Formats: sequence, structure tokens, C-alpha cells
Amino acid sequence: MARPFHYGGQAVIEGVMMRGREHLAIAVRLTNNEITTLAKRLPTIYTGRLRQTPLVRGILVLAETLVLSMQSLLYSADVFTGEEQVKGKSALLWGAVAIGFIMGLALFLAIPLAITWAVDPYIGSDLVSNLVDGVVRLVIVITYIGAIGLIPGVRSVFCYHGAEHKVINAYEAGANMEVKEVRRYSTAHPRCGTGFLLIVLVIAIIAFIFLGRPPMYLRFLWRLLLLPVIAAVSYELMRLGAEHVKNGVVRTLLAPSLVLQALTTRQPDDPQLEVGISALKTVIDADAISEEVTAKATEQHSN
Repeated sequence: MARPFHYGGQAVIEGVMMRGREHLAIAVRLTNNEITTLAKRLPTIYTGRLRQTPLVRGILVLAETLVLSMQSLLYSADVFTGEEQVKGKSALLWGAVAIGFIMGLALFLAIPLAITWAVDPYIGSDLVSNLVDGVVRLVIVITYIGAIGLIPGVRSVFCYHGAEHKVINAYEAGANMEVKEVRRYSTAHPRCGTGFLLIVLVIAIIAFIFLGRPPMYLRFLWRLLLLPVIAAVSYELMRLGAEHVKNGVVRTLLAPSLVLQALTTRQPDDPQLEVGISALKTVIDADAISEEVTAKATEQHSN
């Protein structure tokens, strides 16, 4: 018996993207107040056997999230503003991604190590030195996430993030996909990317503690090389936690992750919930049609 599929998504510009078994769907609220939706089939690399392979799938999910996120954001921005996609705009967006990646390395690795280097002469233990590095990293990243929420215009994105979570929570609880029903559910979800980031930070502290105190350039290099491994392990832990979220112990362990999501979600209004519901319905319908076509083709082949 096939395991149930877990739908998920993200907020985009004035909308929500939902990722299904074989499709993704994007719903955007236009300036005339109408909702436009798009469904498109995912490339095979995002739906094949490797996507189901433990540890490997964590790396694929990270790559998939980056690519699909940028494509979805670009599409939603074009649709909302009424502009057509142009190559120059796409290149500019990917340039912004590259800058963001460099900033991420600075926040996650370089700055914490620089601060640790400054206080290292006063630390007698390798373990404590690496622990200081990890705690500084945790504080910097959480502070950065909190600061983003203060930027004007980001609130709308966080509201759509909350709408996405409410819709998924309602769907997984078997509720009717109606605004009144969906509103009752939480804006926090155990498979959220914000929660995943917290797991990565904690696992990184544990992993880096045992690296000793080689020269700073080696400390940076080792951390950089271990990041994909840490991300893969963290993804498996997040999946495991989400599958056993009703367990009291697991729920307690997930509590910090759920609390942290308060920094990246806001309570959506009814129109924003409608967009989230539209995105989920669209991707479910697209997957259902695809499965029906595949079933008919299989039946004809067997006959």
C-alpha cells in the first residue's frame, strides 16, 4: 500500500505555491481581486525514485526548493504586476539568489567563526569553543529572521505563509476546504522550512562540537563540506517528527520549531485563505487527472 502523500508549499508574491505528487500549482490574487491559478507538471528528477531515497532526498529537496521557489516567485511577480517574463528579469533574480547564498554563508558560517576567533584566546576547551560558535550562529540566524519580519511589505508574504500552513493543516485533518473551516487551524506546521532551519542549526552544533580547533580556514571548510550531510540528516529527522507529531515526546521536541514559526507566519485574512485553498485544490485536481490518465494507459496496455 502506497504511503500517503504530504502536500506542502510556500508563500509567493500575493499568493501561494503548492507542491503535489507530480505537479505544482500557483494561485495569485490579482489587483482586480480575482484569483488566477497555474498548474504545471514537475520534472522527473523531482518525482523519481531518488526523491524517495533516504538522505539523498534531503539534498534533492533543497535543490528543488531553491529552483521551484525562484520560478514560482518570478511567475507570481509577473502575474501580479501584469508584466511578461523576460530573460533579463530571470537573470537578475538568479543574481539575487547568488548574493543571498553568499550572505547565507556569511551569516551561517563566516560571522560566527569570526566572533569565535575573537574570543578563542579566552577559551581553554575545544568543545566550548565550538559550542560558542554554534550558539552565536543560532542567535544570529534567529535575529536575522526576526528582523526580516520588520521590513514593510514582508507582512503580506508572511500572511500567505500562514495561509499555506492553515490549508495544509486543515487538509491533513480531513476538514472541508472552506474558509470558515480552514481558519480554525494553526499557522504552524511540523514540516515548515523555518522549523527545518532550526533543526539544521541544532544538528550543526552537535556535529561541529567534535571538529576540534584547527586553523580558522579549515574550520570554515569543514563546516561547509558537512552542511549537505547535516541538511540531509535534518530533513529525515523533520519527516520522522512530522509522521509522529501526535506522540507527546515528539510534540515536545518539535515545540521550539513550532514556536519559531511565529517569526515567519502571520494570521491571514479570508481572501488570503481563499488563495491558499485555490492552490491546493488546483494541484490535487492536476494530480488526480494525471493518475487517471496513467491508470487508463496501464489498463489499455495490459489488455
